[in-house]
Amino acid sequence: MKILPGIVAVIAVAATFAASSAVYTISEVEQAIITQFGKPVGEPITTAGLKLKVPFIQDVNPIDRRVLEWDGNPSDMPTKDKLYISVDLFARWKITEPLQYFLRLRDERSAQSRLDDILGSETRNAVAKHELIEIIRTTRGRTPLRDTLLTDEERAQDIGSLVPIQKGRALVEQEIFKAAAQKVRVFGIELLDIRFKRINYNESVRPKIYDRMISERRQIAERFLSEGNGEAARIRGNRVRDLNKIQSEAYRAVEEIRGAADASAAEIYALAYDASPQAAEFYEFTRTMQAYKDMISEGTTLVLSTDSDLFKFLDGMQTYDPKTDTDPPYLGVSSAATQ
Repeated sequence: MKILPGIVAVIAVAATFAASSAVYTISEVEQAIITQFGKPVGEPITTAGLKLKVPFIQDVNPIDRRVLEWDGNPSDMPTKDKLYISVDLFARWKITEPLQYFLRLRDERSAQSRLDDILGSETRNAVAKHELIEIIRTTRGRTPLRDTLLTDEERAQDIGSLVPIQKGRALVEQEIFKAAAQKVRVFGIELLDIRFKRINYNESVRPKIYDRMISERRQIAERFLSEGNGEAARIRGNRVRDLNKIQSEAYRAVEEIRGAADASAAEIYALAYDASPQAAEFYEFTRTMQAYKDMISEGTTLVLSTDSDLFKFLDGMQTYDPKTDTDPPYLGVSSAATQ
């Protein structure tokens, strides 16, 4: 009788454990495959809720039913025009056939690895069939915004213009998507979308591309600099020309004013000294004295004839000694000049 309660307790524990092993739940973001001894049995469980299975011999393999992300690593690949670029892609996918997915891949890690192979291969094939401009540009027939300061010669060199394209990046992405979607469908996967995340030049060719871009910009900058220097030289030339013109006009005005003043002064002098014979003689005397001042200095020797106009005022000149003479000497002139 004492053994019976123990047996009942063991049976109850075993029944509880068996019941918990037979019950499982599926969330709204999951679907499941039931396996028995490692092999799938029955149809995939795609509805959420509380479910039952055979305890101990059946296992539940949950599979995500959400939209999943694939983000590839950047890889270098050549374009049709033999330029190596680094391409970085991303994609979105989901599991639509869980049984096929489970049989071929088992888990998400294997699926990501297979997507790396398929998407990477299709991307290489698409990039190799197109030139770089087709992968970078998107809009066909777009009119670029060109610098209005470009000359006709530079416009003829297609500086700032866009190379025409036939497809563009969007169509290249569609080509990769269509080719890859067919290949991943056999794994129970639906490829939803694929996009280029980043396209860059390879490290080996990137300096050359940048040098070419710098050279093109430098060519335009040099033209602007030369035009600026030419304009500066023109402005400086105009400034010098205008300055010389102003100075010459000012000099002419000054000379005209000075000539008019000299003429007016000469007219005044003429009227003053022609008033009487005495005034004329006085004018002759003052002008001769001024000539003496300009001509004669200390140590000057003059050789004059006796009938010279300069000599007649020197004739009869007396020496002057400031120690003994109280009055300065006077010049001997004609009676007409002294009256």
